[in-house]
Amino acid sequence: MIRCSVLAGLILVSACSVSQDEEAALGRRNAEEINAQLPIVTDPAISAYIQELGESIAKTTSRSDLDWHFYVINTRQVNAFALPGGYVYVNRGLIESADRLDELTGTLGHEIGHVIQRHSIKEVQNAQKANAGVAIVCTLTNICNSGLTQVAVQVGGTAFFAKHSRLDELQADSEGVVNVTRAGYDPQGIPDLFQVLLKEREYQPTVVEGWFASHPLEEARIRKAKQQIAQLGLDQSQRLIVDTPGFQAFKARVAELPAPPPPRTRLPGPQGRP
Repeated sequence: MIRCSVLAGLILVSACSVSQDEEAALGRRNAEEINAQLPIVTDPAISAYIQELGESIAKTTSRSDLDWHFYVINTRQVNAFALPGGYVYVNRGLIESADRLDELTGTLGHEIGHVIQRHSIKEVQNAQKANAGVAIVCTLTNICNSGLTQVAVQVGGTAFFAKHSRLDELQADSEGVVNVTRAGYDPQGIPDLFQVLLKEREYQPTVVEGWFASHPLEEARIRKAKQQIAQLGLDQSQRLIVDTPGFQAFKARVAELPAPPPPRTRLPGPQGRP
């Protein structure tokens, strides 16, 4: 059952304009729900690295005043998503798929772009009413083994934050290129990671199906990202960061995490009952 506070919050934001404080409160409530239900990585070194890396990008943007939070989820599924107010999640599977640091920073820059553009808030506002019982958790992580039809994992209204339109994705790509470049990272990691994911779809389709469900991706997006990078006219003397030993050590530590928990189709009730 969806918590009344979350549902009430969604009804509120769909009925009127949303201030930054209201956006942050909505994101915080949904983050609390998600963090209680997903296998969030608590390893101090991993948590500190992703937080520092994310902040290094977010703090150079137009919404640097948000209280940004970055998390790693222990699932092999390749995906990432963002909630309103500056809550960004990256799946272990995506980190393991990234060969270089700029591919991960490109993902973070993209998700930060969704927050900057307030895409999730716009989707909530455009909804005619808050539609209860949507299962973002399974869509984003494939943690449920039977798909959306038999899902017991429900986080109120957050499917609005799971899937964006192609226009939103292109805007987030554009934001991502600018965000990472401003922060000193090579934006080439954005189209390069897209290429990696397209290849993985050929050989491991179930691992990346969540990404393609929530991030419409086609060759046109790759071309547009490359065109934008070319238009920046980057000076090679800028020495933008492509990779670091620190990222490779981080990736190795992620690979040493315990195996992801088995898929769940039921969650504890309010008092911890099944």
